[in-house]
Amino acid sequence: MVILRNIVDRPIFTRVVMFLIIVNAILVGFESYPAVFEAYFSWIQGLDRILLWAFTIEILLRLLSSRPLYSFFKNGWNIFDFIIIVSGHLFVGTAFITVLRILRVLRILRTISILPSLRRIVTALLMTLPSLGNIALLLSILFYIFAVTGTMLYGTVMPEYFGSLHTTLLTLFQIITLEAWASGVMRPLLELAPWSWIYFVLFILFGTFIVLNLIIGVIVTNLDKANGSIDEEQTLSADEQLASLRSEIAELKQMMKQMADQKSNH
Repeated sequence: MVILRNIVDRPIFTRVVMFLIIVNAILVGFESYPAVFEAYFSWIQGLDRILLWAFTIEILLRLLSSRPLYSFFKNGWNIFDFIIIVSGHLFVGTAFITVLRILRVLRILRTISILPSLRRIVTALLMTLPSLGNIALLLSILFYIFAVTGTMLYGTVMPEYFGSLHTTLLTLFQIITLEAWASGVMRPLLELAPWSWIYFVLFILFGTFIVLNLIIGVIVTNLDKANGSIDEEQTLSADEQLASLRSEIAELKQMMKQMADQKSNH
């Protein structure tokens, strides 16, 4: 199993897997062109089967090289890869062509589990979700306050943007993205309500510059934590490999000692 571990840990192994994922992505792209897909259906189907079995062999190598075997499933990314490949085998030849194509597209997501840099970013985003709940609640309260205020103040003046609560919420969403809010919403309203600039400035200050920067700050903080956790995971993996090597060396010494004892007895 040490041989398998050496194969899996080599950079060339990762490069080959990445190449296969890119080929798979290009193949899925061809399927979006009906004329190309129909003309080369047999080729595309054949290559897809080959890629599926290549990914299967890769997963098996990684599984068999894990010691103990169940440690493979302790890593969430390994479970993610395993589910995608197993699903691909289950839906081969299925009548649900749309499902099959979606599963082929999902194989492209395996680049996340292969590239450590992408894993760090995704891990940071997942760690951010609990904190984002509180920030989203704060942003919702802010939206609601300004939506009610905007509807009351400017509902009759500019009904196409502030005529109802849900219309004002949609307008505020456009404003918070900073997309054409000045020329499209504020400037026309200023001609009818000169003091409306206070409303817009306050919302942008609280909504865009404060709340959205809070989200960025939380993501950056969790990105640092994710980097630390992945480095720790790599250290633990190296320690496990070292422990495995020591165990095998001890077994070899024991076997050599037994062989020496047998020769001395003869």
